[in-house]
Amino acid sequence: MARFRYVSPGLAGFAAVVTLAVGLVAGKAAFGGEAPSSSAGTAGVAGAKIDVIVKATESEFWQSMLAGAKKAGADLGVDLHLTGPTSETDIEPQVRLVENAIARGAQAIVLAPNSSTALNDVINRARGAGVKVIVVDNAVTTKSEGFIGTDNIKAGQQAGQRMCELITEQGKADGQILHESAASGQQVLVDRFDGFKKGLAEKCPDATVKQTLVNDNDLNKAVSQVADAITSDPDLAGVFADNNTSGTGAARAVGEKNAKDLAVFAFDSDPAEVSAVKEGTLDGILVQNPFFFGYQGVVEAAMAVRGTVPPVVLDPGAVLVDARNVNAPELQSLLNPPKTTG
Repeated sequence: MARFRYVSPGLAGFAAVVTLAVGLVAGKAAFGGEAPSSSAGTAGVAGAKIDVIVKATESEFWQSMLAGAKKAGADLGVDLHLTGPTSETDIEPQVRLVENAIARGAQAIVLAPNSSTALNDVINRARGAGVKVIVVDNAVTTKSEGFIGTDNIKAGQQAGQRMCELITEQGKADGQILHESAASGQQVLVDRFDGFKKGLAEKCPDATVKQTLVNDNDLNKAVSQVADAITSDPDLAGVFADNNTSGTGAARAVGEKNAKDLAVFAFDSDPAEVSAVKEGTLDGILVQNPFFFGYQGVVEAAMAVRGTVPPVVLDPGAVLVDARNVNAPELQSLLNPPKTTG
């Protein structure tokens, strides 16, 4: 039996405890399966208007969050509106989507914000208008009804620890690491990098991060940046990629340059990243559960609409996936969750 390493308590346990507050039994729903519904539990929220706004509708990661939200919406019988900008760099379009939700008369918004600060004003306006706001993935610096997201410092620390193991195996414990980042200023990415450096330094104190390259969540740009880094520095020991676009870009660059001896570790998962782990162009990924983000986000929004106080902070955790467990049956629903574009 493969051993799985978690950075925080289990997803299913959290889902069951929190959704029972709304009268649902979540269980398999957190992983994309079926969940029995309760007419008594949904009576107070059926028909409630809830908008779900993700970071980027073109991303399969966020499409999984939308699928989770859609499932919860069906279970609860709420009036659900699923939307988001096309790219994680689209901040103003996301602000407008929140404004549209207010104008639509939404009673709650589930928001995965593209900035920790730029949406504060519109969130405040929404809450001032009586709209409940549940923030997902990327914390903001203003008040909301609840936050659902991985402790990215702890998860990043685990990535750094694994990177140290990988470069030590290669005899490069004092090597240089490239940080390939999707965006500047997103707290979730800042936390991952801070955690990564901490984890790396624990047993590889002489290893250094040589530079951070920002790809603006552009896959082709990520491929080009990592490929150029491999070419310019043949002694490069590793690459830390902080999201799925960065991870897929790094994996493609490794394949193009035939640099499979380069240690590459990334965050999140999509079909391209999972394939890269199987092929060996990615040494591992830290996998979150976006389906759970969406499902639980709608559940907590419904709780808030009904007058029940949702958890202030809920950390679903992350799972380290590599060649040792990527084919494990227990992980397939996590690695290949349902998806929808709205």
